[in-house]
Amino acid sequence: MGFLKRFFRNVFRDGAVPPGTSSFERLSEEELEAHLGVARYGDFLLTDAIRPSYDLQVVPRQGYRHDVYHDADNRASVPVLMGAASRDHLFEMFMDLLEPLGAEVDVVLETSHNREQRGHVDLYREHIDMPVLKSILWEYEELLLNDGCVGIAVLNPGVPQEVQFDEHKLLIVYGEDLRQFERIFAARDVHCDDQLKFITEAEHVHSSSDQFFEQFEELRTRLGMDSMCDLARPGAE
Repeated sequence: MGFLKRFFRNVFRDGAVPPGTSSFERLSEEELEAHLGVARYGDFLLTDAIRPSYDLQVVPRQGYRHDVYHDADNRASVPVLMGAASRDHLFEMFMDLLEPLGAEVDVVLETSHNREQRGHVDLYREHIDMPVLKSILWEYEELLLNDGCVGIAVLNPGVPQEVQFDEHKLLIVYGEDLRQFERIFAARDVHCDDQLKFITEAEHVHSSSDQFFEQFEELRTRLGMDSMCDLARPGAE
């Protein structure tokens, strides 16, 4: 019942499912509860943050693939690694991926707790020592793993490289030379499959709770982000 109590219907939030076509719409409460209670798919264990569609358009599994981010404003293309890892080692892997970013980084907290507002709010903190950041993040491991309305990005603008742990609990890395990050994926038995589909590419649902929102507020304060205004990243419009 834990996931069901935190569940709210926002399967259309990402714009992936036209109204009237959701696999959840005609389910009984018992069917919904049973589906949301499933966290394991083979060897892959989901966090409590997200569940796939009832008809399993995408079956969650471990792996990563290469992608490209196209920046229309700067007319540039940036290589991307997108990965999914089982909950057993997901947070440890996120922490491993932070190491190549260097000793001092910037941090972005992403929140979509406000259901009245489409999209998410970004809160930015510049210049934080990596050991300090990692110590704080370990304290909020449960929140970052299981709240489907919270994501975090850590970046070094001087490199530049960025590691995202998004609200779907995917691991996303941006940068020109990503070979060291690929080695970290491989060390955790997360292997390359460029045909891999992620849970975000089909209907899915997010979970949160009032308790997680309170923890998010604590984390925001610990990171020195005192405003819930929609802050743009430096250099963004």
